[in-house]
Formats: sequence, structure tokens, C-alpha cells
Amino acid sequence: MGSFFAGVKAGTLAGTAYVGVLAVFNVLLLYALKPDVLAIISQSYPTLCTTAVSANSTAIGVEDCFSSVVAVYIPFVAFLQFFVALACSGVFGRLYEHFPGNGPTPKGLTMGAVVGISLVAFNLAGIDFDFVARVTATTFFVFWTLAYGAVLGRLYRRYTRVVQFVSRDGQALRVLVDNRDYTGKSRTFALRSSHEVRAVTEGGNSFREWSVSGGISVEDPRSYETTMEVEGDGVLIGQPVPKS
Repeated sequence: MGSFFAGVKAGTLAGTAYVGVLAVFNVLLLYALKPDVLAIISQSYPTLCTTAVSANSTAIGVEDCFSSVVAVYIPFVAFLQFFVALACSGVFGRLYEHFPGNGPTPKGLTMGAVVGISLVAFNLAGIDFDFVARVTATTFFVFWTLAYGAVLGRLYRRYTRVVQFVSRDGQALRVLVDNRDYTGKSRTFALRSSHEVRAVTEGGNSFREWSVSGGISVEDPRSYETTMEVEGDGVLIGQPVPKS
């Protein structure tokens, strides 16, 4: 099941740090290679950016063009990067159980790779103006994207709890949570969330009670349809009454 909102919450924190550090790195890279950047700007946009501005010219100085890249272009790219990362984090939360890996960190690394590929596909991976910048930016981008994925996974686990659903007799009783059959499965839910649980009996059996352990509780243990509160990891067990 996963939690879309827990994914967004984790993605907001991890994504802010992710795009912020990428933006700072790109600014530092531009200043470190500023002479090369100025030359590339003046060569690529000779009618817009020039080293010598005449009185009647519509061009601006190459230094002003450089400042525009730092003050306008990089923040705009960072905004788009954050939007992509946030959208992906919601998907991550919603489909958490379907991601490969055993545990939040491997799953988060997979999501980090998805975010990185998405940014590359949308040409939002960072500054790329010569070979040195390309190698430097790519190396840092790969490293930081994987670090972001690991943090995203750990934050998601911080804001969720794992609940296991058990039936004493899987043939006699099934456990439905928010109208989904989770009998014999473990799923993550947002911390301090509420969910409707229902026992569906088969073959003439009837429902006896719910039993719980860990950090979960049910509103009415004797009712086949009740509300589950998630305060921590735990187990919910549905117990049928065998037919006589």
C-alpha cells in the first residue's frame, strides 16, 4: 500500500537538501571555471553578450550574462529539479512495497536512480559547458543523487510504520484494509494514521475477534469491521470461529 503523503513529506526534506546542494555545487563550479565560462558565453551568444558594449548596442556585458546564469538560471533549474524530485517521492511512497530491495535504504537508492535518470532526461542534471565541467558535474551528480536516495528511504521509514496482517486460518478468514486484501502481507502506513479493517469469512465460518501486538490498536476488537490506529510497528491478527 505505502503512503503517498509520507513519501511527499520525506521528499520535501530530502529534496530541499538535494537541489540546494546541487545548486551550490554548480555555482561553485561556474566560479572555479569562470574564465572558460566567460569565453564560452561570448562565443555562443555574440549578439547578446559581449566584452565591449557600445552606447547604441542592445547587447549586455559578458559579466552581466554570467551573473544572470548564477542568479536566474541556476535557481530556476533548482526549482524544476525540486518539482521532479517531489513528484517522484510521492510515487515512491505510494508504491514503496513494489520497489526492489529489502529495507528503506536499497529501495531509496532505486528511487534516487529514477530521479537522476528523470533529471537527465529533462536536461536538468546541471551545468555542462566543457569536458572538465562535464566530468566534474557528472561525478558529483551521481554521488549526490544516490546519497539523496538513501536519505529519502530512511526518512520515509521514519514517517511510516510496518504492520503485518495475519489470519489464523487463511481459508476461513481474510483481512481487508481500506478494501484491499492484505492477508499474510506486511505493508507500510503513515505514522498516526487510521485505516478501516474488515474481516471477510468464507465457507460458513464466523468472526471471533481481532488481536494486536506492537504499536497498533483497533477501536472494537469484537467487531468484524473496525478502525485500526497506527502508532508503531505491529501485527494485526484476525481470528475466525470454525464452523461447527
